[in-house]
Amino acid sequence: MPIAAETDRKPILIVLHQERSSAGRVGQILTQKGFSLDIRRPALGDELPPTLEHHGGTIIFGGPMSANDEEDFVRREIDWLSVPLKENKPYLGICLGAQMLARNLGGKVAPHHEGMTEIGWYPLVATDAGRALMDWPDMVYHFHREGFDLPAGAELLATGNTYPNQAFRYGDNAWGIQFHGELTRAMMHRWVVHGAHRFEMPGAQIGKAHLDGRMQHDGPLRTWMENFLDLIFLQAGVREAA
Repeated sequence: MPIAAETDRKPILIVLHQERSSAGRVGQILTQKGFSLDIRRPALGDELPPTLEHHGGTIIFGGPMSANDEEDFVRREIDWLSVPLKENKPYLGICLGAQMLARNLGGKVAPHHEGMTEIGWYPLVATDAGRALMDWPDMVYHFHREGFDLPAGAELLATGNTYPNQAFRYGDNAWGIQFHGELTRAMMHRWVVHGAHRFEMPGAQIGKAHLDGRMQHDGPLRTWMENFLDLIFLQAGVREAA
């Protein structure tokens, strides 16, 4: 069955966590594919909808906070994830968004047992289940110091050396990735400048390695991100229309 016409596509709910945050490359790709974006920032007082009846899916992005924080908006977002899970609407969690999904499903979020971080470019290895879905990039970009346990009932799609749980799927509609595929060149420059104090953490790479790595590895990551969004949102639209 053909994919629905662009004008028939419902907007994607975009959840960001800082005033100057953006959906970056992910927002650009979705817009190019005919989706509009409903951007909300619960950390700044925006409400999340009680239902996703009028949305084609949701993406929760990353942020400097932890999924273990006690701020009201963090707790509300984690609890709210029951909406896309119950309604079987496409959901993608990126970094913090993946950790929130893990928490909602009963998994733990915690720092590495040796204090290691992933800040820079690191190898990614797809599992058999991941390879059955699509091709994956060999290197991906990270900016985190916590990881998540694989929730009960979830399927691991990709793994890494320091943090073994890098991508997973829960059911047919919920996905989480620990790494970042949304950064534009300008975003990465901002992260390198404003996050420079983190480069001395165990396992972190210096700023030059972030920028040099982009020249080498960003092409395959961008291609993967576009195909991954197709898998989550466009193919879901076909199934919904069927």
